[in-house]
Order: sequence, then C-alpha cells, then structure tokens
Amino acid sequence: MAALLKSSGSRLDINSLRHLVAGVVSAPRGERPKDWMGLVASPPSPALETQLAALEAEIAAGRPTELAARGAERAVRLAAVQQELGRQKLDGFLVPRADEFQGEYVPPRAERLAWLTGFTGSAGLALVLAKRAAVFVDGRYTLQVRDEVDGGLYDYRHITDEPAEAWLAQHFPTGGRLGYDPWLHTQDGLIAIREAVERRQGQLVPCERNPVDAVWSDQPAAPIAPVVVHPLQYAGREAAEKRAAIGAELEKAGLDAAVISQPPSLAWLLNIRGADVPRTPLPLGFALVHRDGTVELFIEPLKLAPGIETHLGNGVSVSPPAEFGRALDRLGSQHRRVLVDRGSGALWIVEKLKAAGAGLVMGEDPCALPKACKNETELAGMRHAHRRDGVAVTRFLAWLDAHAAKGEVDELIAVEKLAQFRRLGELFRDFSFDTISGAGPNGAIVHYRSSPRTNRKLESGELFLIDSGAQYLDGTTDITRTVAIGTPTPEMRDRFTRVLKGHIALGAAKFPRGTSGSQLDALARRALWEVGLDYDHGTGHGVGSYLSVHEGPHRISKVPNRVALQPGMIVSNEPGYYKTGGYGIRIENLVAVQPEPAAEGGLPMLSFETLTLAPIDRRLVETKIMTADEIAWLDAYHSRVRESLTPLLDAATATWLAQATRPL
Repeated sequence: MAALLKSSGSRLDINSLRHLVAGVVSAPRGERPKDWMGLVASPPSPALETQLAALEAEIAAGRPTELAARGAERAVRLAAVQQELGRQKLDGFLVPRADEFQGEYVPPRAERLAWLTGFTGSAGLALVLAKRAAVFVDGRYTLQVRDEVDGGLYDYRHITDEPAEAWLAQHFPTGGRLGYDPWLHTQDGLIAIREAVERRQGQLVPCERNPVDAVWSDQPAAPIAPVVVHPLQYAGREAAEKRAAIGAELEKAGLDAAVISQPPSLAWLLNIRGADVPRTPLPLGFALVHRDGTVELFIEPLKLAPGIETHLGNGVSVSPPAEFGRALDRLGSQHRRVLVDRGSGALWIVEKLKAAGAGLVMGEDPCALPKACKNETELAGMRHAHRRDGVAVTRFLAWLDAHAAKGEVDELIAVEKLAQFRRLGELFRDFSFDTISGAGPNGAIVHYRSSPRTNRKLESGELFLIDSGAQYLDGTTDITRTVAIGTPTPEMRDRFTRVLKGHIALGAAKFPRGTSGSQLDALARRALWEVGLDYDHGTGHGVGSYLSVHEGPHRISKVPNRVALQPGMIVSNEPGYYKTGGYGIRIENLVAVQPEPAAEGGLPMLSFETLTLAPIDRRLVETKIMTADEIAWLDAYHSRVRESLTPLLDAATATWLAQATRPL
C-alpha cells in the first residue's frame, strides 16, 4: 500500500489513510460508494483501487452492524452511563437526538440516543438519572418508541404533553446536578430545562466529556466524504459574490463576524457539497464569515477533493476543526461583535464567545434567507430536475397500475422499483429521504418506514401512499401520490377529493407580498374542516437546491411563522388525511413563489408556480364535490404534465399517461 500511495503521488501516509478510511466507513455509503477514493489519488490506479477497497472492507468488518441498543444491551448500556454519571458527580444527564450542527440528519457517531435506548426516530430525548430514566418523543413516534425501547428501563413520555421539565419536577433530586453536552443543545433549547432544575435548587452542568461517549467503546469515527465544488452552472452565483454580500449585510448591522453553524448554509455560501450525512449533500464543518467577506472554514482537511482550494480562492482559509475554538477566542480577545444563529448555534459556541469577551449577538443565520430565495439558475435547474423526476415517477405509476391489482407488489418492492427508475435519470445523485411506502393502514402512519417486519402487500380495495424524492445536481425533489388499488370506497373518494381541494386552493392562491405561510395554511384545510376533519402535520416545508429537502426559514403551517414568502422560495404543498387503521392520503407537489402581475392600483401580489410533474389519481376524484374552477385546475395541470413528459417517455408509458391525465 505504501508503494502504491507513493507511486500515485498521494499526499497520504499509511496512518492518515487509515484515519481517512475509518471516516469513510462512518459516512453514508450512498449511490456513489467509490467516490472517496479520489481523496487518496485522482484517479487511483486499478491496483490502488483494489487495495483501498480491501482496506475499507477490513475496517468496516470491525464496526458493529447495528448501532441501536437491542435486547439485553439496553440494560447494560444504561447501567454503564449511570455509573459514568457517578464518576462525573452528576445526578442526571440529557441525551438528545442531535449533533453539534443541530441538523435533521446526524452521522452514526452522533446516534447516541439510538445507541443507548434503541429508539431510532429522527427526533427525541432521553433523561437518565441515577435510578430512573425516561424517553421523550413527539406524536409521530408514540408507537415506535414502545416497540424499540424497553419500558422496564425507561418511562415513555410525549415531549409536548408530558415535557422533560415536568418529569424532572417529579423525579430530579433536590440540589442535584444535571449534566448536558454543550455541543448538542442551543441556548434557547435549554431554557425550560434550566428553569426546572433551578426550581429543584439544582444546577445544570456542562460536561467536558459526554458520558455516553465515555462508555461507548466502539463509537464510530467522524464521517469523511468528499467535499466537491458545486459548479456555477447549477449554483448560478459565484461564491465570492455571496461572501461579499453577506459581509456587507454584517457591516450594515454593525457586526464584525458571523458563525455559520448550519452545514446547508456553509454549502450554499461556498458553492460546495459533501456526503457526510444520509440523503443530503452536506459537508459537516463550521465557518466564520467576516464583514470584509473573507471566510475561515473549519473542516477535516482530508475531505477536500483536489481543486477545492483553487475554487475557494484567497478569501477563504481552511483549518482543521480543532482550530475553531481558538478562532472564537481570538474574536473575543479583540472584542468583536459576533452573530450566532439562535436556532442552530450550539451552546458551546455561545459560552466560548462570552467567556472570551466577544460582543455576542443572537439572531438569524445570515445565509438562511438568501439561500431560500433561489436565483434564476437554481429555479431553472429545479424545473429541469422535476421534469426528469416526473418521468421516473410516471414510469413507476404506470408499472404500479399494471402489477399492483394482481397482488404482485408489496411496499418494499415498490420502493426498489421507484428507485430503479430514478437512478436512470440524468444528474441523479441520491434520494432526498428514505421513501415512505405505506399500503392500507400503514399509509395512515405519517412518517412510516417499511421494513421486512412491517412490509405489507398492496391489496385490492385499499389505498397506497408513496412519498419520495431525489437529489439531482440541479435540484431536489419531493412528491407524494396516493393511488387506488382496485376500486376505492365512496369514503376514500370523498376524503381524497377534500385533500385535493385543499391542495388546489393553496396551489392556486394569490396573496400580497408580506404574507407568511401560516396565513395561507387554512386554505389547504378548509374542505376537511367543513366535515370535521384535519391532519396533524404542517402543510408545507421549504426545499433546498441540491441541498436539504427540509429547509427554513419559511414554512406553511398552523404554527405561527413570521417569515414572509418571497419570490424564489420553494415550498411543498402537501395536505393530507389519515384514518388510523384504515388508510392514509397525501397529495404533495413542490411550488415556487413567483411575482404575480399587479392589477392597476392594487397591491404587489405573489402566487405559486407548481414544479412537480406527475399525474394525480383521477379514479379517486369525486367530481360532485368539486367546483368548476377546481376541475379546470386539475385538467390544466394534467394537460401540462402530459405535454411536458410525453416526449421523454416510451410508447407504452405515454399511452398510459394519456389515459391517466385525460380531462375529468
């Protein structure tokens, strides 16, 4: 191996190579599992590639195949953490499902909640005391937590109805010390916990070493995946221009620097992408952007693909993550005014700046809003990506129509078939999330994930809900379709049509500039409300441009949101209805906010451009409860789908699409 590295001109020695490969094994395998080899040599010779693959297999073989605690492991791991609390003189410890970036997806190294308790949901919290413990989850996971977590070891609690602070009021010892990892919490996120502990005359104590990490002997390494340039032909705006614009905004606000702690913002600002977490092309790292537009990037140097330094230019310095704290100390010693994002800035960063003497300003990530407002290149890319994605989804729906009613399809077969069609698409890189494939009653579980244990065959007379998306170099997609298998019941048709009416009402809306998504949310619910029905999730989330499928700061939801919708923002339109034990219905398209021609003397207005292109199951539409305008909207949408996709389809699928999109 040493000889092969030398002959290839690699910058790595054997030790750094093993460090690199340990990180590679801890990163998602993804759809392009050999890309990491370009970090060793570009390109690696066949002989080197063979040796690298063997080393990867060797290191992977030493890693546990299952991180989450199962069976007897749950009790052993809980006892080990409780013993560690005693060593650290703590009476309890908080274990959130979080990493230092507060992201939706976390690498295996940060799956502490799953490792300790067995709970594998995307959000949750454990509270471990010396003699008692509890797991807190939201309404999505009340069934899953009971299936995965031992009720003899942990109390089950609903994080909203029975919050952690209430449990502490009952069980935390008076005068006790509750530990927390300051990298895994934000300042605002600990307010209620801190108050609850203080009411017990106790202390909230930051831990220098996370007690879970202290006893997790085979904890995975930090992920290492290639950080690559996101080309201007997809980004639409030079990174130097973005840096200058953010710097100017900081100067205007009287700030010296801002901490960029959200990887999507880092990726957007510098026109780079990575693969450190599942389903989202993110490089994990931190940055400081200064008022002069220069940036200090703190990231594992081994991740950087050849040519990145040239792309970043002289205005960006690169340092290992270990240097981040010293850079914060320097800002403090110079008494700089530094912005930290209130929602994502780890408390460690906040306290570090305070202790160093910085003028701390808690506010909003300066990249969040400009990232959300896509430029014309990004919008064009999203349109192209959705057209290609529509081809894959339409081919899948045609295949489903031919095979499902015969009893030949189950949830997992459907997932794989749709994946096969998507992989054929130009510029495809990954899926934007794990596909939700729910047949019959499984479709009523909003965040259901099919598994060999829960897998269900698509049966005649039932509904099938499939929510999926993809990552393309020029855009990110997210689409949900609900399909009738065989003949639907009148109730199914009524509920589907009411969801469709809400989808149309929102998609066709015109609204004044300054309107937030929370002001539009009722449009999507009205037809359900009329018969006493509703759905317990938001109506729309922001979507990134070859970035996160869930992007802020905007959304459409009952929850108040002061961020106004602005031209270029992309948001989902996804009302639904869920009958527990029966079926689920959701219709989701992505839409882009666009200016609307103003009437003479009228207010400046906005509307939505629908990006998603795929048929909506007309067999489930009950025209008797639709208005003429609603019917016209669906017919026009289907006409657009047919005209856009037919030239890209094979003859058989084109014939199916013509039938599936014929006017009501």
